[in-house]
Amino acid sequence: GFLVDVGRHFFSVDYLKEVIDMLALHNINYFHWHLTEDQGWRIEIKKYPKLTEIGSYRKETIVAPGSDQFDNTPVSGYYTQEEAKEIVRYAAERYITVIPEIDMPGHMLATLASYPELGCTGGPYEVWRQWGISDNVLCAGNDQTIQFMKDVLAEIVDIFPSEYIHVGGDECPKTQWEKCPKCQALYKKEGMKEPGELQDYFTRKMSEYIRSKGKIMVGWDEINDRHAATPEDMLTVWRDNGLKAQKAALERGIPVVMCPQHGCYLDWGYAGNSTRKVYEWDPVTSQVTPEQEALVKGGQGALWTERVATQDRVEWMLYPRLAALSEVFWTNASKRNWDD
Repeated sequence: GFLVDVGRHFFSVDYLKEVIDMLALHNINYFHWHLTEDQGWRIEIKKYPKLTEIGSYRKETIVAPGSDQFDNTPVSGYYTQEEAKEIVRYAAERYITVIPEIDMPGHMLATLASYPELGCTGGPYEVWRQWGISDNVLCAGNDQTIQFMKDVLAEIVDIFPSEYIHVGGDECPKTQWEKCPKCQALYKKEGMKEPGELQDYFTRKMSEYIRSKGKIMVGWDEINDRHAATPEDMLTVWRDNGLKAQKAALERGIPVVMCPQHGCYLDWGYAGNSTRKVYEWDPVTSQVTPEQEALVKGGQGALWTERVATQDRVEWMLYPRLAALSEVFWTNASKRNWDD
């Protein structure tokens, strides 16, 4: 598989088709489409038009993390449902399945800017002009929030025939929940022992809903930190080298797709993830037992786009590392040879 983040920077349908052509050339058969972020909501939801009317536009972007300088350049764009279906069709003709990701309950500032009543404070919020992790996340104690996300997922399921629906679940601070009366009321009602259990409650609600649609929920490995994930779900393992999260998932019988920062993040510079480092990575690590091997469903590369805004930059980051990943995915380790 391969992930492309269009939340930070928007790429046209025509250019995504070019990316899909290159994925097909490299025998990549899953396109993980990261559609929503603090910095932009990129998919039309007909029931909630403000998500694209407001959430798809940010007025500028920070020049560098920690800086007080902004570039005064607006970033905008979203895909209509028809355009998304066209991407699905185009990919399917090339034997590629598109897996949509709506990242929740963190990374949701574009949503909160559009519908501030879904946050713990009620705002005001703005589509984020910065990078990093925002404390402003969906209000887990608000029944309206849960229904809102189910409504969004109902439309997503109609657009994307994929059996997998990705709900993110990474990098969700709990600071607002600790001060929020609605979150605290749910916390007490459910007899929770730590704030993270609010996220687990939210995740389970999404998993139940996705399963009711005949689909499988996928989340980043954080959703297994307190065992909210079950063997009926799937994890994309990303943190560090993936070993700790992979072990924790496999011990509980949960399928994984390996996408660790060390080896798979192609937005990292070549000094951090060199072509050789990518080539010598393997999704089936030495700790995987023969009995667990079937639970390692594969691996995927990822291109996050905080620092990738142009087609030239995309291609500089992808090639030749995508070729290295393809060989990792499709060639037995004993037959891979860097010098060759």
